[in-house]
Amino acid sequence: MEPASKSKSWSIHTRSEITCKYEIQQRVGSGAYSDVYKARRLSDNLVVALKEVHDYQSGLREIEALKALQHCPNVVVLHEYFWSDDEDAVLVLEFLQTDLASVIRSAKKEWEDGVIRVPEIKRWMLQILSGVDACHRSSIVHRDLKPSNLLIAADGVLKLADFGQARILLEPGFVANNDDLLSSAYEPPVMSAPEKGIKDDYKSQNKEPLTKEKYIDQLDEIRGQAYMYEFDKESNLQDGNASCLATCTASDEEDFAKSSYSYQEEGDTPLTSCVGTRWFRAPELLYGSTNYGPEIDLWSLGCIFAELFSLKPLFPGTSDIDQLSRIFSVLGNLSEEVWPGCVKLPDYQTISFCKIDNPIGLEECLPNRSADEILIVKKLLSFDPANRATAMELLHDKYLEDSPLPLPISELRVPSTNSSQDDESHGDWFDNRDMESDSDFDEFGSMDVTNTDAGFSIKFF
Repeated sequence: MEPASKSKSWSIHTRSEITCKYEIQQRVGSGAYSDVYKARRLSDNLVVALKEVHDYQSGLREIEALKALQHCPNVVVLHEYFWSDDEDAVLVLEFLQTDLASVIRSAKKEWEDGVIRVPEIKRWMLQILSGVDACHRSSIVHRDLKPSNLLIAADGVLKLADFGQARILLEPGFVANNDDLLSSAYEPPVMSAPEKGIKDDYKSQNKEPLTKEKYIDQLDEIRGQAYMYEFDKESNLQDGNASCLATCTASDEEDFAKSSYSYQEEGDTPLTSCVGTRWFRAPELLYGSTNYGPEIDLWSLGCIFAELFSLKPLFPGTSDIDQLSRIFSVLGNLSEEVWPGCVKLPDYQTISFCKIDNPIGLEECLPNRSADEILIVKKLLSFDPANRATAMELLHDKYLEDSPLPLPISELRVPSTNSSQDDESHGDWFDNRDMESDSDFDEFGSMDVTNTDAGFSIKFF
């Protein structure tokens, strides 16, 4: 770990409002858009993480999402934050010693049995699902779920973290200025249907679960009526451009700026397909969709659960094209038969693949796993987003209720610290997006480029 003395020139060390309350010990994570420090709160010696976010929009998104989820036991705690017009946002978060990526690496390389036992897997699943369900009930789409963003405390409690790409669904007509949003007395706005009348109290088992049909109806209603509110007082840049500039190459941004948006009416802030980490990115995002909702998180969950079972990533694509190719080789081609309406995806007519007559199937990718284990992954890895099981539904799935029962949290095996990154790792603590763009088609072998009325089409063999 790098000592704090080597931190960047705009470091939190120069800000007296922070240093008078916290002793900054060392930098424990660094990325293009944030630095994370381990620190001690002087008032009570509590160890915390100070996350200095260098991107305005990411910082504000994370603050707003964590405020809305402050009572969820499976979301990282935001103790307080520091914000001013001419400084980076600094979030004071609870310090969590490791993450799910480290659990997977430890099981594969260090644990004697070389596996994550079924009762352990079930407990990790339950905690992940509880956190994701809390997000979706609060109308929040995380948009970057992956093992390295699932942090774990020493006592085995797992918590969702890194909400820098999250978006909050708000009701049309909501108006708020930055003074309202960043006020210390701020209370999260009243959310749309999924939150009304629902308490995010996962310790209580007395609440009556919604049916899947009612839950989906509520989410559909939100997507039909709501818009994603973008907090950016410095410019009028659309989020599509800003996000791609922050995570992709200039060429990606130029192409994306030409895209049309179907999710919001003119004047509202659009979504972008350039989100998340490639290995866990839903097919609709890979095909350029900007009309999506919580279902993209559900696809990511399917990839995460498959990795818990096999201890290796399910779709480790080296580029967006390769990512699609790997998905199709396992699940078969994307077509109207499996997802009615997929031909309307922005890039569907531009990029195509030869028909795969004999896809590998998830059974081949998850050898020695039970039918129920494979089924729970299949319920999430559906091409058609409407057919993906919700987090709420999976919390009550029979797989998690059947023997062997989930292990008590106190008995989970937790690595003492984040294991060092190796060649197989796919994430850095808090900030690593793996967002490089496709730039060289040579690695994909034969391809056929055809002129069309819309421009051109590329077919891969």
